[in-house]
Amino acid sequence: MKTLSRWMLALLAVAALAALAAACSHEEDMDEAEAFSFVVYPGSRYLAQLTELTKQGHKALKPNEEPPPVAIYDTDASVEDVANFYVKSYGYPNIAPDSTNNLSSAKPPAFWRSGDLAVDNANAAPLLEKLNVKADVSKAQGNYRAVEIAPKPNRPRVTIQRPYFDLTTSTVVNRTMILMAR
Repeated sequence: MKTLSRWMLALLAVAALAALAAACSHEEDMDEAEAFSFVVYPGSRYLAQLTELTKQGHKALKPNEEPPPVAIYDTDASVEDVANFYVKSYGYPNIAPDSTNNLSSAKPPAFWRSGDLAVDNANAAPLLEKLNVKADVSKAQGNYRAVEIAPKPNRPRVTIQRPYFDLTTSTVVNRTMILMAR
């Protein structure tokens, strides 16, 4: 469980770094978004730079592995609305309460969790350094709510979080981030 949590924290931190990746043309952004065939929350916007930086973060953490397919979107919709959309589309019965204090290794297929932006971003500092990302993580303040949705054979793992910390601007973004990864 701690390995998964650390991986998710690192992935979320790297996702926030993605805007620092080299700018791609609008046409290239759309091609990558269309090639990524996971179900996308209606009205959300594809974050090509966050997606690319997440892939770079994976390569930095595991240089001998190809990064898994990943895509990051965000939306103004509430974390509850987005989470309910994915839970329904996956056919899961509900979202379980926060199980942070549950010592059982068996997690429900969809569950709430919460976190601290400062702690998550501080834990990502070594990775940020490795990626040569200059961000003022001291501005990562506040708590967030998130939902973790387990993958299915033909569907990715989904992490939904609001708010998130944007390392490119060193600001907390009050939008719902949707991170999908195989």
